[in-house]
Amino acid sequence: MRYAVLGTGEVGRTLGGRLVELGHEVTLGSRTRDNPAAVEWAAAAGSGAHAGTFADAAAFGEVVVNAVGGRVALAALEAAGAANLGGKVLVDVSNPLAFEEGELRLSPVESDSVGEQIQRAFPHARVVKTLNTVNCRVMVEPARVPGGHHVFVCGDDPEAKEQVTALLGEFGWPADRVLDLGGIRAARAVEMWLPLWVGLLRKFGHAEFNLEVRRAR
Repeated sequence: MRYAVLGTGEVGRTLGGRLVELGHEVTLGSRTRDNPAAVEWAAAAGSGAHAGTFADAAAFGEVVVNAVGGRVALAALEAAGAANLGGKVLVDVSNPLAFEEGELRLSPVESDSVGEQIQRAFPHARVVKTLNTVNCRVMVEPARVPGGHHVFVCGDDPEAKEQVTALLGEFGWPADRVLDLGGIRAARAVEMWLPLWVGLLRKFGHAEFNLEVRRAR
């Protein structure tokens, strides 16, 4: 398939690179067509990798992955263009966090989420929130963490969630480790996990960990 990955940071480059390795074509989108990080990534990733603007990428992709920071996600998607997003699965892996005066802050939090904001702003896109609860290397290689740990999906379109679950399977997430939390409103809960994730990062000294949800039978 053709994928648009919006964002040239570590998350975007890691996701885009893995998609190319899996045989997909990827355009890595940024604000400018000559973004040095995107151009360098495309040159190194192989023949299926391209660089372009947010709009270039979104027009190219059959599926769009939002891998920019949560606080700038709406601006990036507006630059991508509503017409380029309509009807497409839009995978949101972002988190609404920033460090202010040395402290982690989330905005929005509790009464809203980036996932919901994106769905409201682009009602014809099929938004699925996922992968924001793990480090980008674990996103594309879950076996880096031993055991039966889990990842979450939420969104209002059941078929879009099925498609994203299949993509997660390509990354190595078995279907029984993908927990469907329901509609896009559930994005609030998974986005609010981030302060605890950062606390665990500080405790462990590395990012290769994840949650395993165990249920009584």
